Amino acid sequence: MTPSADPSEEIALARAMAAMAPAGVRTGCRMIRDGDEAHLLPAEASSIPARQAAMRRASGAARWIAHRLLANAGFDGFALLRTPSGAPAWPEGMTGSLAHDDDMAVAAVATVAGIGSLGIDVEPALPLPDDIFSLVAIPADRMGAADRHLAGRILFAAKEAVYKAAYPLDREVLGYEDIAVDLETGHATTSTGRKVSLAYCIVPRVVVLGFVGE
Repeated sequence: MTPSADPSEEIALARAMAAMAPAGVRTGCRMIRDGDEAHLLPAEASSIPARQAAMRRASGAARWIAHRLLANAGFDGFALLRTPSGAPAWPEGMTGSLAHDDDMAVAAVATVAGIGSLGIDVEPALPLPDDIFSLVAIPADRMGAADRHLAGRILFAAKEAVYKAAYPLDREVLGYEDIAVDLETGHATTSTGRKVSLAYCIVPRVVVLGFVGE
């Protein structure tokens, strides 16, 4: 955790995420702290190839959240192993997603009886650099009434979340150009025809949740 990190941001983001999430989706967040790599269960630690301390701390923080969300759903002590695609392997009957930026980790879980697939992404609430925006945006994207300073950042996070939600269903590798986002209607469509619903918050961080109904 950086010296300037404020735990009040963790509380505010947890509330904003809970308010945006659809019924049946459990969410959580955690400021990444020194030593969070210790929250990786032994099998999880072995399944994660990254050796950089920062990456292992972030993975530990994200799984710390997920362990608690899963315990509330009846899966106490479940090890979220990393799959070859990089996504975690969720318990049978559950879907979920993890994400982190440099300072914050987030997670979301749901039963597949209500939500077919989930994707989540977190980003700092800062404008997206122009060079990255030019790589992410396509003419079919619609920003709607999104905050004009943060619209690019929301768009970037939305496409990341959509990819995470769509890949387990379609097993198709998608680029930013393969995902059209409409922030006004809260939906996205992939080049494979997959429809993904979107929800997002921007204070104190940009978090986008992509989800496919069962």
